[in-house]
Amino acid sequence: MTAGLSAGVHMRAEIAEAPGVFAATLRNAVDPARRDRIAALHPDHMRAVYTIARGSSDAAANILSYEFMRETGKPMTSLPPSIFSVGRGVDMTGSLSLIVSQSGGSDDLVRSAHGIRDAGGRVIGLINVAGSPVSAACDLVLPLGAGPERAVPATKSVVGAVAAGMALLGAMRPGYAQRAAASAMAVHKLTGIQHPRQRALVAVLLRARHVFVIGRDTGYGAAQELALKLKECCALHAEAYSSSEVLHGPLQLVTNPLLILMLDTDQPDVQPSLDTAEARFRAAGGTVFRLRPSDAGATGLTPAAAAAALLCLTYPLALETALALGHDPDAPATLSKVTQTT
Repeated sequence: MTAGLSAGVHMRAEIAEAPGVFAATLRNAVDPARRDRIAALHPDHMRAVYTIARGSSDAAANILSYEFMRETGKPMTSLPPSIFSVGRGVDMTGSLSLIVSQSGGSDDLVRSAHGIRDAGGRVIGLINVAGSPVSAACDLVLPLGAGPERAVPATKSVVGAVAAGMALLGAMRPGYAQRAAASAMAVHKLTGIQHPRQRALVAVLLRARHVFVIGRDTGYGAAQELALKLKECCALHAEAYSSSEVLHGPLQLVTNPLLILMLDTDQPDVQPSLDTAEARFRAAGGTVFRLRPSDAGATGLTPAAAAAALLCLTYPLALETALALGHDPDAPATLSKVTQTT
């Protein structure tokens, strides 16, 4: 397989825009009118927060769930859209749901938004395409601010979704907003910056047959997203695990040739778990690379911003590996931009 000369041109441009999208969306997603509407939804009185998303958007939602739970003390977890699009739904009284979508065009997400509201819940959409069907079904929409995204694999819109969720959290917790703003500046400085070991990482990915992507806390959502990108862009078998869960049954796979990419958000409280997993993998003969935002000079980040920074630094790995393998990451053979599911 040989990629054309224009292969990956859209994905490359969109990855380059991602740090700027993150900063601009965090700054602009909640304007004064939206701030008033968020207050009218009384999010602090909600008993729980749920996320509804698929694919890359679900990885962004996973990142946000850890940040929201840490800052609000409220439970937050993912619900499958099929609960509403196929099933009869569940009681959503006193709950807030975040629907995360790049296109806002999937029928199952439209049904989910209607189902949640009919069942007594409130819905905020984190959506990139203005005027989409999902947007019309939500109580409020925060724009991802990514602009048109022409490559099939989402990149800048995923980073934008994390930023929009952080902006929402900042509207709920002013003290958090200050830390998020500082993080936005640090991530923006990653524009045009590669991970210092990018060439070595691409080289090992080209030889890899199986990849574990490991994270903890918000880093787990980033691991889910990078594993997905390696699958859809490179047709490379990759799986994401928490650094705690991987030490159970999945650790046995290291007895076969296995590449382990560890996404470390630099959070002090996740270091013991990541250290233990790294030591176990190395002792079993695995090839391990541990990547941190601080490798590229990004420090002082909130955990969600650190996960977004890791995506900005690792998306190029999927792009360059795909091109070297002869794939066009802009248009994977079996995928389309809007995926219709039930």
